[in-house]
Amino acid sequence: MGAGRLYVAVAAGGFRRYATYRAATAAGVFTNTVFGLILVFTYRALWDERPHLGGYDEAQAVTYVWLGQAFLSTLALGGGGVEDELMERIRTGDVAIDLYRPADLQLWWLAADLGRAFFQLLGRGVIPFVFGALFFPAYLPADVGTWVAFAVAVLLAMLVGFGIRYLVALSAFWLLDGTGMAQMVWLAGYFCSGMLLPLNVFPGSLGEVVRALPWSSLLQAPADVLLGHADPLGTYLFQGAWAVALLGLGRLVQSSATRRVVVQGG
Repeated sequence: MGAGRLYVAVAAGGFRRYATYRAATAAGVFTNTVFGLILVFTYRALWDERPHLGGYDEAQAVTYVWLGQAFLSTLALGGGGVEDELMERIRTGDVAIDLYRPADLQLWWLAADLGRAFFQLLGRGVIPFVFGALFFPAYLPADVGTWVAFAVAVLLAMLVGFGIRYLVALSAFWLLDGTGMAQMVWLAGYFCSGMLLPLNVFPGSLGEVVRALPWSSLLQAPADVLLGHADPLGTYLFQGAWAVALLGLGRLVQSSATRRVVVQGG
């Protein structure tokens, strides 16, 4: 099997693996919908007081909420990506087996995470988004080109999200238990991705800083492409630069880590 076909098979396996958890998926759809409802009513109250806050009208703010709920599991902003399994394999020493595979460690886990992400987007993200668009005044572009540009931004967001979480997982080579590191990154991700409030709302220097961080590539960047608030090409360059930087740093850390693998527990 060629290298490309191998990673496609790994991605397909990741998709099928998460597709087997039907009850968990249904529970996730319900949870995302409920949290989306809470946020929508909160946002609508806020936008009633401050119309066009952050440059969004109320319909765009509503759409932003449901995009956030669609991306929460897709981009593993609160955890739940392949980094959990990788950290466990590092802790137990099973990662040594992974290193003997005729495959690149980073590309293997990237493929697996992309398979997981696509399932979460289709299985858990689409339904809350459609629900929100049906029952609330939402902003939905009429032209196909905007949706295609948005899809590209979502794919780049997946790469950036994996790049961040892969570095978190590799920290287990030194920390042995990367749970604390993961929780700190998840908290940073919630705040700096725009999951709580659009980053456009953040004032002054704080807004400039959070919009320059990699987490803004995850939700804010694709949302602005869909809502017509960003140039797609500029967004791609920003996301792509962060994806290259994070994945490149991941390779350097991986190289350093695998030279000093210490098998834990056996």
